[in-house]
Order: sequence, then C-alpha cells, then structure tokens
Amino acid sequence: MSTSTTRLNEICKQLALDLKPLSGNDITSRSPADGATLATLKAHSAEQASAAIQAAHNAYLQWRTVPAPVRGELVRRFGQTLRQHKAALGALVSVEAGKITSEGLGEVQEMIDICDFAVGLSRQLHGLTIASERPGHRMMETWHPMGVVGIISAFNFPVAVWCWNSALALVCGDAVVWKPSEKTPLTAVACQHLLEKTIAEFNQEQPGAVPAGISQLLIGARDVGEVLVDSPLVPIVSATGSTRMGRQVGVKVAERFGRSILELGGNNAMIVTPSADLELAARAITFAAVGTAGQRCTTLRRLIVHKSIADQLVARLEKIYGSVTVGDPMTDGTLVGPLIDKASFDGMQAALAQAKAEGGTVIGGQREREDLGADAYYVRPALVKMPAQSKVMEHETFAPILYIVTYDGSAEDAIALQNAVPQGLSSAIFTSDLRDAERFMSPAGSDCGIANVNIGTSGAEIGGAFGGEKETGGGRESGSDAWKGYMRRATNTINYSGALPLAQGVRFDV
Repeated sequence: MSTSTTRLNEICKQLALDLKPLSGNDITSRSPADGATLATLKAHSAEQASAAIQAAHNAYLQWRTVPAPVRGELVRRFGQTLRQHKAALGALVSVEAGKITSEGLGEVQEMIDICDFAVGLSRQLHGLTIASERPGHRMMETWHPMGVVGIISAFNFPVAVWCWNSALALVCGDAVVWKPSEKTPLTAVACQHLLEKTIAEFNQEQPGAVPAGISQLLIGARDVGEVLVDSPLVPIVSATGSTRMGRQVGVKVAERFGRSILELGGNNAMIVTPSADLELAARAITFAAVGTAGQRCTTLRRLIVHKSIADQLVARLEKIYGSVTVGDPMTDGTLVGPLIDKASFDGMQAALAQAKAEGGTVIGGQREREDLGADAYYVRPALVKMPAQSKVMEHETFAPILYIVTYDGSAEDAIALQNAVPQGLSSAIFTSDLRDAERFMSPAGSDCGIANVNIGTSGAEIGGAFGGEKETGGGRESGSDAWKGYMRRATNTINYSGALPLAQGVRFDV
C-alpha cells in the first residue's frame, strides 16, 4: 500500500467517509505526491445528471421561501462542521491535489471564512428605497433567489471555490449542483458528505427546514458538465478553468439567456520599481511564483523589473529558487509540492523550450524527486530571463515558471508592458513612490481585477470580490457585493394615493 493510500484511509476514518458505494471504473483519482491510485469512481450518466438538476430545482422552490437568516444558520453550522474537520479535509486536499500542508489547511480556512461572511450576509440581502417623482408613491428594489447554481471547479482549488459559490448561493436562496474536476473527485465527495451531515443535524432540530436535494454532486468528465451548462433549469453557471473552457461555457449559457460567472486564465505580472524594498519584493515573488507549485490562477508568471535594480533582485531570486525545498507536500519544511500530473510537466517543458527558442535563459525547471514515484512529477521552479516580452509570455502555463523582463523608463512603460497580454486577473507593483502606486491603481493603471501594492499577486482574502477582466472572464466570486450575481433584482413601485399619475408627465385620460 502506498503512502498516499495509507493517508487516504486514515482521512476517511476521521471523516467517517465510506467510498465503497461510489466505486466504479470511470473516474480515477490519483495522488500527485507519489502517483498512486487513490480510488476509482463511477461517473454519473447524462440521465442521472438531469435528474440531479431537477431534484435541485424542486428543492429550490421550497428553499427560496425559507427566511434568509434561517438559510444563514445552515451555512453557519456548516462552517462549524468544517472547523471540526479542518485537519482531515486539509490533509485530503494535500493527498489528492498535492498542496503542501499549510496550503491545504489554508484552503479549508477559506471555506470557513466564506461561511462566516455568508452568515452575516444572510441578514443584509437588502435593496434600495428610491425617490419617486409621483406623489403618494414609493419605489424600491428587492432581491430574490435565482434558482439552481451550477458550479464547475478546477483541481487547483478543489474545495474553496465550491464553497465561495455554494455558501453565497445557499444564503441567497438558491440550490447548488457541483461538477468538480475529474482530477480531484474525492475532496468533492468529502465536502458533500460534510454538508449532508450538517443538513441532517439541522433538520433534526427544524424538521423539513432544508429540502432534500438542495446540494447535488455530479462526478464525471466533460459530458456531465455539458448537461449542467445546457440545462434551462440552471440559470447560473459558475465555471472555473481555462479560457478555452470558458469560451465554450459562456457561449452555451448565453445562448439560452443564462448567467455565467467565469473565473478563467491568469497571466499575472509584478512590476518592481527602483524605489522598491527588494527584500520584501523577493519574499512576495517567491510565494506568488512557486506556491502551489505554480498552479494557482493568481500565480506570478511575469516579473517586470527596472533595469537599474534587475541584477541585484535576480541574483537574490536565483539563490532562493535554488534553495526552496521540493518534495512530499505533507513533509514538514516542504515549500514546493508536485505538479498535478504528467500533462502539466510536459506543458512546462514545452514552454521552457519555447522560451529558449525566443532568446530566454532558463535557470531551473528540471524534474526532481523521482524517488518519490515514477508517476509523481516534482520540478525545480524555473526562472527565465527574457530579452523582451515574447509570445510564450502571452500564454499561461500552469507551472512554476517566472519570466523576467526589464524596463528602462517610467512606471507607465512598465504598466503598458504588464497590460499587453490577453488575460487580466491579478497584478502587483512594488514601490515606495506614492505617485507610482496611485498611478498603478488609477483608470490608466493596471487593467486587472486585482491590483496590489507592495504585496504579491496570490493570497486574496475572501472579503473582496475575486475575479478578473479580458480573457479571465469578468466574473466575480466571494466577497464584497458578489452575492448579487446569485440573485435577481426586481424594481417595485407602490401607489398609496387615490390618484394614478403617470411618470414623465404623460397624460392618458380615459
């Protein structure tokens, strides 16, 4: 029995999770830590997916009438369940997705945080009272549940992104149907198990408060996701993944006048100006570029450094990159775990070869720790010094590759370079110059959904809306007023007078 399989068995005991009823031959979960097969699961058929969507819709019809604070109480209790099982669920994220221990635990903490946020939100789903031009009239706007929210998530955040969506959707009065990545189905099974446990306990105290079918899980590949995307019973589809996937999902949902929340590719840059604190920048660069083995949508992929400080900063980065510990994600001291699979490794090597062909100098990038498993793909993070921003830098490679280019002009020149890619998710500038910082955040600055000053591109908090522009999709999840994406708005006018005046002075006497 492999180390990962042993870890999985222990985690299942801690979660009281039985995988046997789900066994089949359709979807294989393997651990990137050692390449071992963790489980093989049966996929849902198209008919089963449609039935799950119908069940969720039926549940929504009841759930929408449950008071929002009661819906919030369910989410509060789910947050408590997550607190009780944080260690086990975090460990499962590490085993199945390859994240180092602190990142696995951090992802579960994100789930807890968004539950807390959603609980408060359940008492604040308010609209506006609007001044009417007609005497004896009151105008207002109200917000109402939309229906079933379809959630399609990616392997790199196998539990947090689902919770971003589901916690908000549930307090907003929606039902949820989740199609996780086929690379990380076990974390999804565990989350569904914990939510069902919470619902059962809640219904013991308030019988029938939470209707059956309010949260559904679909295991499968693209064909199952297509059922979700195509269903007219799913008015909202929240999809996280590649830009290619988003183009297809967005068009299909739009064709039926549904609403899509798209979180797609990122190709994130950091500008380092002459006034920057270089040691602070080096630390931020390292986490942003090599954390999660470069497999975050917010991973730092382009470093734009002023020529006057480039040699000093790059020398520091070379030293750090050569010393970071690559290895088993659940071993203390490891900072860089494995890539998710061979396809990711091959993609990284192809990108490095292209960078060399375009004049780049590659430092690192080689495979390491083959002793941990022939089918485990660990790499030394790569620094690539480029003569200019070239074609390879316009493409997001989901691996720890940091391209470095220099600029020799003003901050405006660096910002233009940063913005000259198709994606627009996260960005950062390191500077001690107030003018450069303010310019970066101005309308003429970064064109990304996230624009940071003296902090890296990764590690967003749940309090702010998360998402980006251009080929990143334009969607927003998590905090701020992202809840409005899960509800519909109605404008209401109430006439409490005895007359019937028309707006804009129109007269229509009969």
